[in-house]
Amino acid sequence: MKKGTMIVLVYIPFALLCIFGLAKLLPIMHNRAQKATSDAKDMKGTITIAVDDWIGYYPLSSGRMKKYMRNEGFILDCKNDGGDYPTRMNNLKNGKLDFAVVTVDSYILNGMTVDYPGTVIAVLDESKGGDALVAYTNVIQNLDSFKLGDRTASIPAIAFTPGSPSEHLLKTIAAHFNVPALRSQNFTKDKRIETKDSVEAFEKLKTKKVSVAVLWEPNVSKALSLPGVEKIIGTENMTGVIVDILVVNRDFALKYPERVDLLLRTYFRVLKSYTDSPNDLRQDITTELKIQSDSVQKMLDGVAWINLSDNCRRWFGISGVGQVSEQLLVDVIESTTGILIESGDFKTSPLPEKDPYRIINRQFIETIYNSGIKNGFANIVAGSGPVPSGVDHLFKVLSDDQWGRLRSVGSIKVDPIKFQTGRFELDVSEKEKLDAAVDRLKHYPTFRILIGGHTSLLGETEANKILSQERADAVVRYLMVTYNIDQNRIRAVGFGGGHPLSRQTGESDRTYNYRLPRVELSLLEEPF
Repeated sequence: MKKGTMIVLVYIPFALLCIFGLAKLLPIMHNRAQKATSDAKDMKGTITIAVDDWIGYYPLSSGRMKKYMRNEGFILDCKNDGGDYPTRMNNLKNGKLDFAVVTVDSYILNGMTVDYPGTVIAVLDESKGGDALVAYTNVIQNLDSFKLGDRTASIPAIAFTPGSPSEHLLKTIAAHFNVPALRSQNFTKDKRIETKDSVEAFEKLKTKKVSVAVLWEPNVSKALSLPGVEKIIGTENMTGVIVDILVVNRDFALKYPERVDLLLRTYFRVLKSYTDSPNDLRQDITTELKIQSDSVQKMLDGVAWINLSDNCRRWFGISGVGQVSEQLLVDVIESTTGILIESGDFKTSPLPEKDPYRIINRQFIETIYNSGIKNGFANIVAGSGPVPSGVDHLFKVLSDDQWGRLRSVGSIKVDPIKFQTGRFELDVSEKEKLDAAVDRLKHYPTFRILIGGHTSLLGETEANKILSQERADAVVRYLMVTYNIDQNRIRAVGFGGGHPLSRQTGESDRTYNYRLPRVELSLLEEPF
């Protein structure tokens, strides 16, 4: 081969490689030149966070939040993934995201597969009416309407969005009210109507393809305008069920703790500004999200944001001298884990070492607590008094007639309370069953409580009624003394054998009579 040919063969690939490299390098050089000759030279970096369309995330992803972060030298890149939680967790794991917003239940479910790549650094909000189970009342009147023994053929079809807070609401109701019919493993294919979102679920309810639906706002309000549709239960009467949290990538928190601190401080500044000026909040949402103003208000009515003070004292257990604090975040994680186990999602706790503290990082909130926030925030002052537990609540006195007009929501799950024959004293083991029921009761602080005593069909009618009343009274006394429940909230009624349970197919007389003596804790709602 001639020398000239050799030179050509060698230098052509080299020239092509240079051209390719130059093509790649020129945009980089141009980008650097642009930054160096503009205000962009002062930007310190980009912070990425995954969000979706839930209104509770708006303050974090708002134009105001992004503006404040720009003023601090950072671009806040909010990536709306439409609620794709598995992908969100994968992106948090591989570093494509610095932060992610998620509900507690979704993080426990979807974080497990990627070894919980982030820690919870703030509680953002709770759903307070934004989610609800609604139904045509000629089919379903309350949650006890689902308790039909083994007559599953009579259970109506339910429309809901899988993988959303709607599905977790169903799981919670099934666990807290002992409604096996609402557990996913008990749904037959024709009864489990899965939808892509709340809009589709509402349309199926509107067209009467289903009699029951789990929705979120503004579709809850739309459903309640349909003739014959009422809310069976909504999150406005719940606490610690659908809770939204902010999670930070563990590596990012270790490498850039000052950026995590900045994001949190900025967020709480924005939240406070919107709290102080709700008109600005409504206007910004209407303008930025292109949502009609009447729908905006309905959506806002369904969310309760958690401010810095409540994050510290109520959720993370951070308090000053003389203050009473709680650790609601740990309680919610543990109770949610229990619901997921009972629903069949897990056999045991999936958390690392079964320890909820392994997915929580309070150091950032605590730093803000200790130092305070500039530009409008002062330190959280001590001595503001105890925080309500969620069980004790102030209720006005009701007459017998008013008690009779309360709407039954459903009976809370409680293991059978046993009494010795003809007696009404509570043994230690029975008190422990009531303690377990109170853990569920804490999630429903606004409902009144009816303690119903029941006996078998054997014996004298009047004697059974007296005995059942004494047993119901014993339960009320225990709950009031042990948990300081408002006496106006709770009432004991002895029904004797007047309200027997439905007999199951093939059930013997002995088994049936054994089930009849019981104490039920029913939740009642005041009509408005």
